[in-house]
Amino acid sequence: METVAIIDYGSGNLRSAAKAFERSAREAGLHRDIRVTDDPDVVSRADRVVLPGVGAFRDCRDGLEARPGLPEALEEAVRRRGQPFFGICVGMQLMATRGLEHGETPGFGWIAGEVVAIAPDDPSLKIPHMGWNELMLPDERHSLLEPLARAHAHAYFVHSYHLAAANPADVLATVDYGGPITAAVGRDNMIGTQFHPEKSQATGLALISAFLRWRP
Repeated sequence: METVAIIDYGSGNLRSAAKAFERSAREAGLHRDIRVTDDPDVVSRADRVVLPGVGAFRDCRDGLEARPGLPEALEEAVRRRGQPFFGICVGMQLMATRGLEHGETPGFGWIAGEVVAIAPDDPSLKIPHMGWNELMLPDERHSLLEPLARAHAHAYFVHSYHLAAANPADVLATVDYGGPITAAVGRDNMIGTQFHPEKSQATGLALISAFLRWRP
């Protein structure tokens, strides 16, 4: 049975994430061992890795670094072994080169770019960006996003910063909030969403199910 490690580093709605992954696996008839863990050995050997995150970029990075061996386990599983990776919200932002929230903080450097404050063209739009938005998908879509290609697929967001990718090809989806905001990024064996799939009902469950089947 494949092991899906949902990393516990003191940030993220872990219970909701775990329940969404368990439900998606069950409804898809997939046998997956969904584990919420901060054990580096479990993470480094996992078949799939999920990194949730809620809050500020620097706090999340500090929380991860405070778990001895966990950053190295992530690198082992995702970059050396090439196991499928799913970053959620700040877990996605940590894939970037650096974050600029509360000063400059280095990211993983997996997706070239910076995590910057949202700056809508319309000053009446409130920050944080919170609520449901329609996903804008390119005609040539990443295979994981094919289940979301139905008309008017919406997802749930809560954030004040987003990942401004250096390479437009790494941006898999956007939303319009006074201008384009990065909604999903990815390359190789990695994908990340700014939105919360565990809170995005049918859209989120479809994406999680696709990730649990994904063979990059």
